[in-house]
Amino acid sequence: MISLPHLLRFCAALLLAATLCVSLDASSALAAEPGVAPLELVVLGSGGPGAGGRAGAGYVVRVDGTPRILLDAGPGTFVRLGEAKLDIRRLDIVLLTHLHVDHVAELPGIVKARAVASRSDITFEVFGPGAAQPFPSTRHYIDLMFGKHGAFSYLQDFAGTVSFNTTDLDHLTAPKTLLSQNGLVISAVTGHHRDAPAVIYRVDYRGKSITFSGDIDAQGHAALTHIARGSDLLVFNAPVLDPPASPPALYSLHTAPGDIGRISAAAQVSSLLLSHLSRDIDESRDAVTQSIHRTYQGPVQFAGDGLRIRP
Repeated sequence: MISLPHLLRFCAALLLAATLCVSLDASSALAAEPGVAPLELVVLGSGGPGAGGRAGAGYVVRVDGTPRILLDAGPGTFVRLGEAKLDIRRLDIVLLTHLHVDHVAELPGIVKARAVASRSDITFEVFGPGAAQPFPSTRHYIDLMFGKHGAFSYLQDFAGTVSFNTTDLDHLTAPKTLLSQNGLVISAVTGHHRDAPAVIYRVDYRGKSITFSGDIDAQGHAALTHIARGSDLLVFNAPVLDPPASPPALYSLHTAPGDIGRISAAAQVSSLLLSHLSRDIDESRDAVTQSIHRTYQGPVQFAGDGLRIRP
């Protein structure tokens, strides 16, 4: 029969062993946890205007692990933002490539979500294209939604004051720095998307860079090649196949895979992410990749909602 002192010592030894195991497991998990990257791209929406099962175009860029930049906010991105479980209290920079509904429809919901999360006064720095009929300027668009007489004017003092500093970007024939803040640099140049004023953006931080093409046709290729030069990651909107596989009208709005490859090679980007995808692209991934690789030899990845990339 085991005496009480021996039983106590045995139990203490078991407890110590269990504690050591837990400590070792925790230490191993901690050691396996990757470090915080200077930049991380979170894809909220990788789809196009069709109801193809993806959210519309939208991304968050994390800076030193903190979500700071929202680029576009297409339909479905509000839900994807919640699924990503991001702390959006400092999501204060909004970059709009153009004002088509599949790129901006969920901005009001995301604005309110940040207000709810913050419960304090917040400000958004918003950048987007200028006006050209029938499209309003970004400043007017924000006022139509959130201004004194806007559709969502109640958000001005919802859980704290919500305010916007909005900059219209017109006729940027060369890349222009929009923001330079503690090493974070955001620059832009005018793109081209047929009749819709469009903007191309680049984000640089601590030696890493991401360029976003937005929706772009052939008249914007030179500007994109210039601003994207040397980027670690080029996010290219790619909803069409090489001619003549897509409807002819779409080539006056978008860029085919063969041209995506040529631009990526000329700009010497390190990697390429195809997004704003259509069902045609999803069903032809091998052909699309082969077309791009005729001129561009870097890695090519297809975006999906929820994808995270560290350039």
